[in-house]
Amino acid sequence: MHSTKSTGISGRIKQRIADFQVEEVAPKGEVCKISAFNADGKIAGFSEAGSKIAIPTNPEGKEILICELEKFNYDLNMAVRFVSHYLQFSRTRIGYAGLKDKRAITCQRISIWKPDLQKLENFKSKFIDLRPIEWSNERIEIGRLKANRFIITVRGIGLDDKECRERIGEFAEEISANGIANFFGEQRFGGIREVTHLVGKEVVKGDLKNAVMLYLGLSNGRESPEAENARALAREGKFAEALAAFPMEYRFEKSMLNHLVKFGNDFANAIGKLPKAMRYLFTHAYQSHLYNRIIEERLNQGFGLGEIEGDLKDDEGNVLIPLIGFESELPTGKAGEIVQKILDDEGVKKEDFKVKQMPELSSKGAAKKLRLDVKNFALLEISKDEFNEGMLKATVSFELDKGNYATTVMEELLKG
Repeated sequence: MHSTKSTGISGRIKQRIADFQVEEVAPKGEVCKISAFNADGKIAGFSEAGSKIAIPTNPEGKEILICELEKFNYDLNMAVRFVSHYLQFSRTRIGYAGLKDKRAITCQRISIWKPDLQKLENFKSKFIDLRPIEWSNERIEIGRLKANRFIITVRGIGLDDKECRERIGEFAEEISANGIANFFGEQRFGGIREVTHLVGKEVVKGDLKNAVMLYLGLSNGRESPEAENARALAREGKFAEALAAFPMEYRFEKSMLNHLVKFGNDFANAIGKLPKAMRYLFTHAYQSHLYNRIIEERLNQGFGLGEIEGDLKDDEGNVLIPLIGFESELPTGKAGEIVQKILDDEGVKKEDFKVKQMPELSSKGAAKKLRLDVKNFALLEISKDEFNEGMLKATVSFELDKGNYATTVMEELLKG
């Protein structure tokens, strides 16, 4: 569903890794600029024999080193794990402000507590560039960023240059005037399988067996034959066979299955084998799903992005949509009726978000703005698409405040 009326340009994003670039903006406005990787993933200086990473001086004896971490087609959790393994300490000594897309080139700041400087200056990776910039007394925590800048290339556009330029121009004018619906993007729901919110629903409803079985067994035919076969075995309850069948990189599934093989149907502790941050995402993904459904219902009923009777608002007058939790303030009037309709459709109530079997997965709730303001949207280039014969590519850039999704903007631009 779309909240804008401009005609889409169709096409696709993320065909190439370098087509999606993200630069984190720190709280004081400093931009972590992409500089190491080129479009083919080659990192400058990687092959230079004896080259070392420059470490800034630390005259005040501070314990935390702030670094820029630029990565190419690499998951952030895996990057943190790689860095901590290289430096031979716990990953908890590394802090970061937010996750970034895997299939992309991204740059963000991380903090490292008491790094071994000799090991750090010899750090090497084909997919990660680590650039120490300053010493600090403060660890970088989740949410400690201002915004993200995006440079995104759309490929396979079946329009001529004039039509493509006009459509992008119309879109830019519309979002400048009205914004767009602030939907959560697809990555919130678990990437290729989009399973995270489904698991979250079962957690909230208290059915931990269903939650585990969904996580292990849900298939959509988009994974490798080996993974698909392993998921089929898991659905049949053949946990030992599934454990042996999953490829090595499926370490989370293997960890859960290993527990089930040893302890039978202990589903609560099987979920407990997942990293805490990952477990927490289940509940949040389901909250995000409900939030998206509430916005969709408002659009279906013809209210658009405008205020309606009973809406919650922040101090600046922005309409807020609840992220349902057990302490959530719910809207009243017509806005409240829409929220209740979605909760009834889903068969849940706000009190369910106090998860008795796994209290750490409970959520008090929050709220998020209905309207997403897209800042500094610009068309950078339209040219021939070298990877799709007879098609065009278009590169755009824009900035979003933290917690918002570039894929939401691109869905509205492409509409296809």
